[in-house]
Amino acid sequence: MGTAAAGNRARITTVHVVDQRIVAELDDGRAVSVPLEWSWRLARATPQQRGNYRLLGSGQGVHWPDVDEDISLESMLAGRQSRPEPGER
Repeated sequence: MGTAAAGNRARITTVHVVDQRIVAELDDGRAVSVPLEWSWRLARATPQQRGNYRLLGSGQGVHWPDVDEDISLESMLAGRQSRPEPGER
């Protein structure tokens, strides 16, 4: 079994932004972090907006309603950054 397959079964339990990083705590004890700048919406958000999130599904992703941002665990593990649509920035 490969690492990617094992990672897809883990679920996010909580998320926070620390030292310019988005950190997702997983139910298997791991933490995954990516640079805050990978999400241009969260990079521009206030700390209060970043703290207002909800888990998607059973923890496969995170939604921040105040800034309309979604990040999946799969995209964090794969290193996929959020890119603005033309005119969104």
